[in-house]
Amino acid sequence: MYSLKQKFTLLLFLLFAVQLTIAQEDQLLPKGLSENERSLVSQFQFKSSSSTAAPSGPVRTAAEWEEVEYLVIRWTSNYQNILRQIVEVGVTECKVIIVTQNQSSVSNYLSSNGIDLTNVSFLNAASNSIWIRDYAGNTIYSNDVGQRALVDWIYNRPRPDDDVVPAGHASMLSLPIYITDSGTNDLVNTGGNFMSDGLGNAFASELILEENEPGNPYNVSAKTEAQIDNIMFNYMGIDNYIKMPTLPYDGIHHIDMHMKLLDEETLLVSKYPNGVADGPQIEANIQYVLNNFQSPFGTPYKVEWIDAPPSTSGLYPDNGGYYRTFSNSLILNKSILVPTYRPSVDGPALAKYQELMPGYNVVGIDVDNSGENLIASSGAIHCITHTIGVAEPLWIVHQPVNLVNAGTNITIDAMVKHVSGISSAKVFWREEGTTTFNETTMSLVSGDNWTANLPLAASATNIDYYISAQAVSGKVLTRPLVAPSGFWTTEVNTLSVEEWAENNISLPYPNPTRNNVSFNLNHIKGDINITIFNTLGQRLYNNTLHSGNGVINLELNDDWQGMLHIIFEGDFGTINRKIIKI
Repeated sequence: MYSLKQKFTLLLFLLFAVQLTIAQEDQLLPKGLSENERSLVSQFQFKSSSSTAAPSGPVRTAAEWEEVEYLVIRWTSNYQNILRQIVEVGVTECKVIIVTQNQSSVSNYLSSNGIDLTNVSFLNAASNSIWIRDYAGNTIYSNDVGQRALVDWIYNRPRPDDDVVPAGHASMLSLPIYITDSGTNDLVNTGGNFMSDGLGNAFASELILEENEPGNPYNVSAKTEAQIDNIMFNYMGIDNYIKMPTLPYDGIHHIDMHMKLLDEETLLVSKYPNGVADGPQIEANIQYVLNNFQSPFGTPYKVEWIDAPPSTSGLYPDNGGYYRTFSNSLILNKSILVPTYRPSVDGPALAKYQELMPGYNVVGIDVDNSGENLIASSGAIHCITHTIGVAEPLWIVHQPVNLVNAGTNITIDAMVKHVSGISSAKVFWREEGTTTFNETTMSLVSGDNWTANLPLAASATNIDYYISAQAVSGKVLTRPLVAPSGFWTTEVNTLSVEEWAENNISLPYPNPTRNNVSFNLNHIKGDINITIFNTLGQRLYNNTLHSGNGVINLELNDDWQGMLHIIFEGDFGTINRKIIKI
C-alpha cells in the first residue's frame, strides 16, 4: 500500500509527465532550423550504424494524385483549428492517423467539434514538430502495383523523434520500410522537396545536391548527382530526377512552396508580378524544364500559373512578406485542400483549382490569421500532411485526348494494372452538353495496354469521357478518380493534314537521352518515312512505318552524339524533331 506522502509524490510526478508531454507536443519549431537547432546540427548523429538495404526488385513511387488509404498528421494544439479542418475532410476520404502522446485530449477536441472518429487512429509516439511532410515515409510499390512499403530519408533537422515517426507508421500498419540512413546510401532529403508523377519522374530543387555534397553539415557521405540519382532509383524507382536551382527568397528551398504536379502533364506554378521576389528564378526554372524535359507522354509540360498573394499591405518575400502560396495544397482522393489567406485573393485561386480539377471537392483552409498563422513559420497545408497509398492499387494511366479531327475516330488508350489482373476496362462518354454517359468496352492490346475507338467525331461536337476499370479481385476505379463528377473533354475540330501531323507527332522523350528515344503518333494517315541526321547532315538511320498510330521506339547507336534531327515525312509533308544524344 502507498502512504499518503507517496501517493502525493506519485501524483505530482504524473502531472509533471503529462505537462512535459503536452509541452513537447506544443513547442513551435519552425519548418526551418530554430536558432538553438543551428548549433546542434554539427553535433547531431544523422546517420545510423546499422545497414538498411534498398528494395530487392523494381519499385514505383506513388504519384501526388493517386488513391490513398491513410492521411497522416502530427497534432499540436497551437494549430488545432487548422488540423481539425484537415481531419474533417480526411475522415470522409480515407483513414486518418494522428501522431500524438495526448490521445484523450485530441479525441475530446475533435469529438466536441463534430468529427466522427470512426476512421481516426492514433500513433502514440514522441515527435518534435508539425512538419510531417518532410519526415514521414513515402509510399512505394514493388513491380508497379505489388507490395506496398515506405521509404524514409534522413530528415535534415536535428529532431530525432520526428525522424523515427515513419518507422512507427510502418510498425503500426505492418509495412516494410526502407531507410536511407546508413553506409553510402545515407541520403538527406525532405518530402516538401519531392514530387512524383508515379511513372518514374520526380521534381526537386538543387537542395538535394547541396545537402549531400562534400562538407555537408550532416556528416553524411559526399555524393555526386549521379550517386544521388542511383539511390533514388534503387529505393524509389525514380529514373528521371529533375532538379531546379533554389530560389533566393525561399529559405526552405522546397518545391512544394511554389509548384504542384496536378497530373502527369500539368504543373501548377506560383506567379509573382514581373521582377518581384522569386518570380524571375521560378520562371527561369520552368523554362529550363520546358527546354529539357517532356512529360512521360512525350508532350511539353502544361504550365498553369497561379498568383502568389502578397500581404494585406502588398508585401512579398523580397520586402518582408511571408512566403504565401496556393500551390502548397494536398490532393486527398476526391478532395483538394488549399491554403487560403483572405477572400480578396482566395476566390480566384480556388476557382483556378476547380477549373483545372473539375469534380474535385476544393476546400480552402486559412493559414494566415492572428490566431493560427501557420504561413509565418514558412509552411502551409502540404507541409503539415502526408499520405500512405492504398494496398494493391488499381493503377490507370491515360493521356487525355484534347483534340481530334472531325470525321475520325477518337482513340482512347490507357495502361491499366492491378496485382490480381484486369477483368475489364470501359470508356464512358457523352456529347458535351448532354447528361447521360454512353459505354464502350475497351480491348486489351498487349501487356497492360487497353484501347477503344469512339466513332463520334463526325458530329463535330466536343466529347466528355472518363475511364473505368475492374480488377479480377473485384475492385473498381475510375480515372479521373472523381468521375463521373469530373471528366476529360475532347475538342472536335477541323485541321489540315499538315496541322494534324504537327500536333500529333509528339516531341521526343526522354530528351536528352542515352540509349533510345520514343514518339507518340496519333492517327497519322499514310506511310511515314523516318530519317535521323546529325548536325553535319549525314544520314544515320532510315525506315518506313506503315502505321501512324501508337508509340514508336528508336534505338540510338552508341557512337551518335550531340544534336540529332529526326525527320518524319509523308503525305502531311515534313516534321523535324530534335534530340540530344548523350
